[in-house]
Amino acid sequence: MDVQTIFKRYERKYLLTKEQKERLMERFQEKLAPDQYGKTTIRNIYFDTEHYRLVRRSIEKPAYKEKLRVRSYRQAGPESPVFVELKKKYRGVVYKRRISLPEEAAMDWLMGKNSCPEDTQISREIDYFLDFYSSLGPAGFLSYNREAFYAKEQPDFRVTFDERILFRQEDMSLKSRVYGTLLLPQNLMLMELKCPGAMPLWAARVLSEEHIYQTSFSKYGTAYQKVIFPGPAKEVRRYA
Repeated sequence: MDVQTIFKRYERKYLLTKEQKERLMERFQEKLAPDQYGKTTIRNIYFDTEHYRLVRRSIEKPAYKEKLRVRSYRQAGPESPVFVELKKKYRGVVYKRRISLPEEAAMDWLMGKNSCPEDTQISREIDYFLDFYSSLGPAGFLSYNREAFYAKEQPDFRVTFDERILFRQEDMSLKSRVYGTLLLPQNLMLMELKCPGAMPLWAARVLSEEHIYQTSFSKYGTAYQKVIFPGPAKEVRRYA
């Protein structure tokens, strides 16, 4: 199976209740099929500067923003394949470039212990990013349960549902178990619609009829505001 390494698309986000998801899937079921990953628990380590330059910039909602993370679709071992991802957003369009490496090699590279074992255009772009933000290091571990689908007649249109979004700043290893602070109430989830251009008319019609509207939501940005620098009135709870 070929692994996609370059993405250019729009990503539209919606916060849903479980009841809203059930109604949507009843109406979407003839159009969608589970993607290659199906149901997974995704683990991410986000990299940032000592003073959180990247996430603070993102929260300001600039025309251009960027971030670096390493991701696995299951609990990793030293030789498990993981993705090092450089993600940029410019005027609403998301550009993602990623390279797949064994977990140990990926972390050694990002932590400055070794060079990337593969010399590619993408690895050179990530090297430039690491050099430009010279003080980058692991800033947070973010995990969630994801259910992913693609449109049968338009495979580049994808729908994902993320639940139990957890964040922590300890034990930052893709080889570790999942636990941390819950970023959304337990009855809410994040839906993302991902497509290279306009949303299919059938999807837009269903969302309108179900009164489901697009929102702005960043997992890492929410973690920064709720966990890293929470306001005095915000309450956080931890889940294992």
